[in-house]
Amino acid sequence: MTLAIMQPYLFPYIGYWQLISAVDTFVIYDDVNFIKKGYINRNSILSNGQAQLITLELIGASQNKLINEIKIGNNSKKLLTTIERSYSKAPYFKDIFPMIKDILIQNEKNLAKSIGYSLEKISNYLEMDTKFIYSSDIEKDNSLHAQDKILDICSKLEVTNYINAIGGKELYHKDKFQKSEINLNFLDTELMEYKQFKKEFVPYLSIIDIMMFNSIEEIKKMIKNYQLI
Repeated sequence: MTLAIMQPYLFPYIGYWQLISAVDTFVIYDDVNFIKKGYINRNSILSNGQAQLITLELIGASQNKLINEIKIGNNSKKLLTTIERSYSKAPYFKDIFPMIKDILIQNEKNLAKSIGYSLEKISNYLEMDTKFIYSSDIEKDNSLHAQDKILDICSKLEVTNYINAIGGKELYHKDKFQKSEINLNFLDTELMEYKQFKKEFVPYLSIIDIMMFNSIEEIKKMIKNYQLI
């Protein structure tokens, strides 16, 4: 089994989807502490030719709470209005906006489960067959931390290959994984420019932007544009 483990992010950028596509099973890391000012509940979209941050309101968010202990607030409709105004003239707006609306106006108020739903919904749209599971549903040693906790999860799931985002190179060490008979790779994203509105290309935006301007076939090409190192 090839596995990746990541915290749930709100409409993450293309590199996150490349990681999902590269593995058989994707663990939504929901029983770790929430990080403020990260990408768990916010991301950037294109507005007036520039990156604009959108933030999902949360109730009682704290770095002393686990992600799956946090509830969603009440600004989903406001976010929808912002997204609609920004992309109403985009070529795939009519295809994508109903899906974004379904994700944001769902009844689920648990932050982890809500974002988990969005990851599965968008993955289905992009015709991925990756299996999703929540880390909180895995029996593991919760006294462990960082690399040791990841190795424990891999052991419990009988993983043979573990892929991490490139940012984990300083955190995870191949020799430690090899001792557990697990191959460790890091995914290095190669960004592809695409036509947005008639202005200079703005990179590193949410998957919302990519879906608004590209067909499924074009997005699939972007998703394959990475290296494992």
